[in-house]
Amino acid sequence: MTATKYLLVLLAMLTTIMAQKELMVNITILHSATAEGAVCLDGSPPAYHLDRGYGTGLRSWIITIDGGGWCSSISDCHNRSNSVLGSSTKMLPPQVRFSGILHNDLRINPDFYNWNRVRVRYCDGSSFTGDVDDVDPDTKLYYRGARIFRAIMNDLSRKGMQTAENAILSGTSAGGLATILNCDKFKSLLPDDARVKCVADAGFFINAKTISGTSDIQDEYKRVVTLHGSAKNLPPSCTSIMEPSLCFFPRNVVPYVQTLLFIINSQYDLWQVEDTNVSNILVPEYLDPQRVWKNCKVHISNCTLSQRIIIQDFGVEFLKAFLGLTPSFTRGYFITSCYSHGQIQSARYWFSANSPRLLNKTIAEAVADWYFDRAEFHQYIDPYPCGRDCWSTS
Repeated sequence: MTATKYLLVLLAMLTTIMAQKELMVNITILHSATAEGAVCLDGSPPAYHLDRGYGTGLRSWIITIDGGGWCSSISDCHNRSNSVLGSSTKMLPPQVRFSGILHNDLRINPDFYNWNRVRVRYCDGSSFTGDVDDVDPDTKLYYRGARIFRAIMNDLSRKGMQTAENAILSGTSAGGLATILNCDKFKSLLPDDARVKCVADAGFFINAKTISGTSDIQDEYKRVVTLHGSAKNLPPSCTSIMEPSLCFFPRNVVPYVQTLLFIINSQYDLWQVEDTNVSNILVPEYLDPQRVWKNCKVHISNCTLSQRIIIQDFGVEFLKAFLGLTPSFTRGYFITSCYSHGQIQSARYWFSANSPRLLNKTIAEAVADWYFDRAEFHQYIDPYPCGRDCWSTS
């Protein structure tokens, strides 16, 4: 083993050791939110985790939103209400780890480690867009995602965010979509002179068809928007020209986001390609009854030639949708070929010896350079022609 390879292995091991010592942060149950009807699916109060900033980060805030898909039917939402994704009473243990962009170690998170760092729990099933006054009389379900977002942001404002000099709204998966859909609302809550930007991770879901040619994700989003009453909380600049559920797709709504936005995604996003979820995009579980995609999901190197061709075609379609966005010199991108889903809350992906690099920059470096205006070029797209295995997000 060469000295360089040995050093890389040593650094990777050090990163793993440090990741195992990540800060565990207690939960904050926002009981006061119930007075304004801002509650989880089951009617319990919303929750978040906060680790206070210090030193140069005392007046800087980074808010991340958890992911977890959506619920598009009463039965789906009822099942969800009995889980951590629909009830704060199920959020046990009461501590979560802060990693990646939330890490408290400057060796892992050099630019944001001492900021006020917040992890918002996701318990509404609509990417924080729902707002229905009536409570379902049979299931006692509440569809109040937009109220939860507002209540938590207002509470954080009272805890010091109203005087923020720097602020970032971020999230992964459904939380990444929530980041895009709520980005301008977030900026409106901050001081006019604050540097406010948004970072959406693994939230660029595309309107692609399944391997059988059906439009499952479009139908799913239409049911979500209808059930949760989301239309009134989607950007009116988008809903005024197209069917509201289409404004759940970032391809259609990103052009109308006024706040500066950085998008992190894989063109071979694992959840969109194949996952054990009936609502994913390319290979939903019901179209794979024999689980022939099971090994392929674990590592792309396990995929058959025909599976890799299907995945590569999806990557082409993803890039076509992504590159179809209106041109922007201020919007940032970091589009990898990793066969993965979610990258900013993993120390291994965010900033480590083996982190994915584009133009020799890690995700952490690219985001920080863009946020602090340290580099003019901030659009990174991996030219690799097909998906590859990268670090696990575990």
